[in-house]
Amino acid sequence: MRASLIQIAVDDAESVVSRRSRVAALVRDQQDSDLVVLPELWPVGAFAYEQFETEAEPLDGPTYAELSKAARDARVWLHAGSIVEQAGDGRLYNTALVISPAGELAATYRKIHRFGFDEGEAVLMSAGDSLTVVELPEQTLGLATCYDLRFPELFRGLVDSGATTLVVSAGWPERRRSHWTLLNRARAVEQQTYVLACGTAGTHAGVQQAGHSLVVDPWGEILAEAGPGEQVLTVDLDPAKVAETREQFPVLKDRMLGIRPAAH
Repeated sequence: MRASLIQIAVDDAESVVSRRSRVAALVRDQQDSDLVVLPELWPVGAFAYEQFETEAEPLDGPTYAELSKAARDARVWLHAGSIVEQAGDGRLYNTALVISPAGELAATYRKIHRFGFDEGEAVLMSAGDSLTVVELPEQTLGLATCYDLRFPELFRGLVDSGATTLVVSAGWPERRRSHWTLLNRARAVEQQTYVLACGTAGTHAGVQQAGHSLVVDPWGEILAEAGPGEQVLTVDLDPAKVAETREQFPVLKDRMLGIRPAAH
């Protein structure tokens, strides 16, 4: 399976409408890939909190409409990053969209762990409450978004649900880039899966982004890494690598479930 991660530069001066059009063109350029991945909240910017309400849209809104056509034109599976979803009950969610090569909405994932420590996203967005896996012809994707990366139990749940490739869509800040690299490699080693970690470049409301999107193999080795600017990272993944790794080093079989907390 060939995967392309599009590390989009988010410039505060660029309009959402212009960025949608530009990103759709980048997706159309990936016709040699099977899967294309975009970052978190790239239409508005992950730290542009003041724009969340004004730029919120339903699942079938303008971002889906634009990228559905692009996925269909390129004949790719598209993890379209995430949008600020305006739900029917008025709540906002940080919601990832997966679009099929036919342009259909195949799956969604509402981000469970919201960042902000009682500010920003943590206050403005509601939390998702369920895991999402997506069956592709050669891989099963498990979806996570940015701050989720710090919660390993979520990823173990995705593996228990059958995930063989973990997709992490993010708007990760430069000042914590060392954590970005470390945590993505750790999740790959723990779960013995591929990790496709796609972040943004540029700035979100003045917050410098880390860039450095990664593709990590089931042994935790970095197969490819982007630089700090806008870039397309393309890697061929071996679908058999996950099963081979788990057979050669069957650590998941030694899990001890149901351990009780220590008594006090």
